[in-house]
Amino acid sequence: MVLARLALKLFRSPFGVLAKPLYKLYESMLWEQVKSGPLPRHVAIIPNGNRRWARELGLDPREGHEHGYRKIREVLDVLWRLGVKVVTVYAMSSENCVKRDPKERAHLFGLIERAIDELESAGTLDERKVRVKVFGRLDLVPDPLASRIREIEARTERYSNGVLNVALCYGGREEILSAVRRLVGDVMAGRLSLDGIDDRTFMSYLYTSHLGELGDPDLVIRTSGEVRVSNFLLWQIAYSELYFCEVYWPEFRTIDLLRAVRDYQKRERRFGA
Repeated sequence: MVLARLALKLFRSPFGVLAKPLYKLYESMLWEQVKSGPLPRHVAIIPNGNRRWARELGLDPREGHEHGYRKIREVLDVLWRLGVKVVTVYAMSSENCVKRDPKERAHLFGLIERAIDELESAGTLDERKVRVKVFGRLDLVPDPLASRIREIEARTERYSNGVLNVALCYGGREEILSAVRRLVGDVMAGRLSLDGIDDRTFMSYLYTSHLGELGDPDLVIRTSGEVRVSNFLLWQIAYSELYFCEVYWPEFRTIDLLRAVRDYQKRERRFGA
């Protein structure tokens, strides 16, 4: 990671002026490589490292989240231009929604509300016909944001060109427990028999049941050098390809994304076989 930091500083230095044309050339070459191979239908992202990036630069952690938010918009645009159908972003864990500093938490909620407003005002969702789905412990979300979430979900629910999932106040274990509680309730009420419970049935009780044939993540990308999944989509990523990138999320570039997809294309997916 130290080498990655030094390389980025060099790129941003006066010498970086010489590197930028080479960067664009490399990006173009990567783009052509990736477009000629099999693309993942569903990419999930754990955008980690916003606060550490800010601290290393002597900034307020909220500055890290601001830059991270802008990076989400950039990455979504690239993924949609590539033709990826489903993108799932880990916006906030359930732990963050409870334990984070109240001011920082309020700032994060504000960023998510701003993202909804900007996606609508820009007409991006309407133009691309992308459905928005937000899932998690939404009872922990402030009422104004919860209301905006319901509005954007209702307005885009008929769009079928793509799906933008946002995991908010989300935890994978809690999701599975919630699904089990509902499933047991249906069995006890006689709406479901024990013999009728299989993978597909159980998946219908999960937050991501709306994905249907688009299915679980093909590729999961996590930034900042952390090699763990942090309670993210525990059921859904059983057979996903995992890609860990050393750079902090605010520094994540188009070439980093293209490298992740290229790496995915080189793997042989066995799905447990």
